[in-house]
Amino acid sequence: MTHAAPPALSRSPSEIARGVLATEAQALSRLAGELPPAFDAVVADLLALPGRVIVSGMGKSGHVAAKIAATLASTGTPAQFVHPGEASHGDLGMITRDDAAILISNSGETRELADIIAHTRRFHIPMVAITRRPESTLARQADHLLALPDAPEACAIGMAPTTSTTMTMALGDALAVALMEHRGFDRESFLTFHPGGTLGAQLIQVSAVMHRGDSLPVVAPGSTMEETLGAMSAKGFGLAAVVEAGRLVGVITDGDLRRNLVGLADRRAAEVATAHPRTVPPDMLLVEALGIMNERRITALFVTDADGALQGLVHIHDALRAGVA
Repeated sequence: MTHAAPPALSRSPSEIARGVLATEAQALSRLAGELPPAFDAVVADLLALPGRVIVSGMGKSGHVAAKIAATLASTGTPAQFVHPGEASHGDLGMITRDDAAILISNSGETRELADIIAHTRRFHIPMVAITRRPESTLARQADHLLALPDAPEACAIGMAPTTSTTMTMALGDALAVALMEHRGFDRESFLTFHPGGTLGAQLIQVSAVMHRGDSLPVVAPGSTMEETLGAMSAKGFGLAAVVEAGRLVGVITDGDLRRNLVGLADRRAAEVATAHPRTVPPDMLLVEALGIMNERRITALFVTDADGALQGLVHIHDALRAGVA
């Protein structure tokens, strides 16, 4: 048995790649210029939704639907992907009267979505259609239509889902971002849903890892050097906070001790300390505090509130343990 030789290609792989990216970029630009008129109404309805956003699609649209559901859920809009095949075998029970459905089909005629469409119509569940064909069955049944521009697919035969899936995913991102901004979903909210991994680590605040209370090396302005060295050695941070009436008034480091070796034993903490030390607030991101330590070539920073009251201490090892560094 012989196999035909593959056809000779007139374009290099890089030329093909640039063509694909240009085609999809043009489609996204067109989508931005022709944003579906129902977009604002969809956002308003989803903001008022008491339940979850159910996202579904078949094949490549299903993969995109799962990604959209995940993005919505991680940015403050409760969402869930439901596979249309599984929905026909019992998972329709996951879609309640408090929910809304976003159904995705490039052609608008995906037969596997029929049972979900019927379910939403039967129980008056709001349904949003994302499709390229506004005259399709899906579009006609929908409460809101988010129609995609009729842009060409990026593949050579014009059939593989490429441009259409890119536009759908981008439209899903646009929905998620619009919803999160209108919900007031901020960095702290994002951290709540992303506690693990590098992304979560980048959003950890100093207050989450700082040392507090009895673990802090604290001395009074009138403390002797013997008392000061004892506090520094006992706590193991290589520095001490000089505190008066709860406020940080100075910091003593190993460098301060070396600079004041002559007559050190006869000095008091306030005489040796560096006044007005660099501090950080407890709500600063840990990664920002790490940047200050790196810039100043130091290993620890004291944490104070707006009034200068000592709150804690953050060490470079805390950043390492948290996965920031």
